[in-house]
Amino acid sequence: MENLSTIGPELTASLFKKEQKPNDLKQVAERFEALFIQQILKQARSAKLADDLLGGEAVDTYTSMLDQERAEQLASNVNLGIAEALMAQFEHVSKAPSVD
Repeated sequence: MENLSTIGPELTASLFKKEQKPNDLKQVAERFEALFIQQILKQARSAKLADDLLGGEAVDTYTSMLDQERAEQLASNVNLGIAEALMAQFEHVSKAPSVD
């Protein structure tokens, strides 16, 4: 989960530059979409109907990692529109002239 929920320092720095790259905004929006999907999967898994026979901390860790990978794959292969909506929302911020 750490890999998905954190953004690298170089990407964060580039987002705060005066001239942002559209690719950086797209990458952050897609990672947010993946995080959103991962939370949906986590909530769905928490609504279990019965106890797991082989349940334990190792199984929980594995399913968490599996959900993270599934979320990343879904975000890259299925268009939910979340990343596009975020990009449309923040595109004007990256193109706005700075007043310094």
